Amino acid sequence: MQMGNYSAVNEFFLIGLSQYPELQLFLFVLCLIMYAMILLGNSFLIIICILDSHLHTPMYFFLGNLSFLDICYTSSSIPPMLVMLVSERKSISFIGCISLGLGSTECVLLAVMAYDRYVAICNPLRYPIIMNKALYVHMAAWSWIIGCLNSLVQTVLTMVLPFCGNNVIDHLTCEILALLKLICSEITINVLIMTVASIVLLVIPLLLIFISYVFILSSILRINSTEGRKKAFSTCSAHLTVVILFYGSALFMYMKPKSKDTKASDEIIGLSYGVVTPMLNPIIYSLRNKEVKEAVKKILSKQLHLLRM
Repeated sequence: MQMGNYSAVNEFFLIGLSQYPELQLFLFVLCLIMYAMILLGNSFLIIICILDSHLHTPMYFFLGNLSFLDICYTSSSIPPMLVMLVSERKSISFIGCISLGLGSTECVLLAVMAYDRYVAICNPLRYPIIMNKALYVHMAAWSWIIGCLNSLVQTVLTMVLPFCGNNVIDHLTCEILALLKLICSEITINVLIMTVASIVLLVIPLLLIFISYVFILSSILRINSTEGRKKAFSTCSAHLTVVILFYGSALFMYMKPKSKDTKASDEIIGLSYGVVTPMLNPIIYSLRNKEVKEAVKKILSKQLHLLRM
């Protein structure tokens, strides 16, 4: 990429956490194990949602999308990071550094899932009518479209700017916030668009989730039976746990004051929402969801029966 008098940048060097060389091998092994768990756990959850007809509902359709999203998101970032951790040169090509982050897609999808739980608990009799197939398929599709467009716009606007020959990224991945620090031209538009995107795709979905759960909690407290309240809350607890994990790390990463900007914390938090949360999602939904556990038992018992024949 040649621009004016600026020297071209053909590759980048990722030196994240290089000040802790003793952690390189440990992080490689840890991230490799977590990536394997992400692939296995989320793939297993998708298969369960497809095979069991009782899980062919809007809630599990969104859950399948979330699992597929986590697989795509981590597969575009973790493998290059693993290579960087064990490589001596730690370089990545300019083209290789261009990847679509799908974090904003997950923000929208989690808000959509919160709306689904709101309708299911606050309007149970009208739930099949409101959350019809056409609506929930369109909601999932628009979550993907909005998230991908946001990522595409931010990535393109960053990569067309001049890097002035500075190609050392103090991060584990080609994270946009780290790339912007290498730009030697005006980045006001980039910062403005990122701020607006953070408000629209991070803060607003979180606010909608909060409002949904206020109504959900109000409806649960009006349920007379203890068993009914427990059952209603169990359908939301897994989603709420995932929301806290994802939004907690994402808000810290993108909305923290500049005075709190530290390289080590950025990298650790980046690992949290980029690796740890996608790994925990299928575990949380499996352990805290009775329907998923019953579906797993049913499929396993069917397979055992076939083996005995």
